[in-house]
Amino acid sequence: MGRILSLDYGKKRTGIAVTDPLKLIATGLTTVDTQILFDFLKKYIAAETVEKIIIGEPFNLDGTETDSTAAVQHCIRRLKNAFPSIPIETVDERFTSKMASKAMVEMGMKKKDRQKKGIIDEVAATMMLQEYLER
Repeated sequence: MGRILSLDYGKKRTGIAVTDPLKLIATGLTTVDTQILFDFLKKYIAAETVEKIIIGEPFNLDGTETDSTAAVQHCIRRLKNAFPSIPIETVDERFTSKMASKAMVEMGMKKKDRQKKGIIDEVAATMMLQEYLER
């Protein structure tokens, strides 16, 4: 059984989450510098069976593209080229960073830890993936 991998893609950092092999629970995996994202993914996919990749697609509240949308679409094309046998699916990522910040406060995470941007990206990827699983 394969896992589902979730990416909260950013120009500087990408948060990554993954399911368990039964695809019941989403867990934060890590945050990587976007420059090394594909190196990381190649190593991870060589070691683990990945059945699908989901990636957050950024839109404004009115549904129009953001300044990050083109970068995400470019990443999707690269993912399809690098991993042609793995389906890539986009999910709406509106509010995920705000929801991640709120969730970290509710979990009692210290303010110093919440200010680390990488943690927010990883939690956002986890929340996107858990929401995807619940659909």
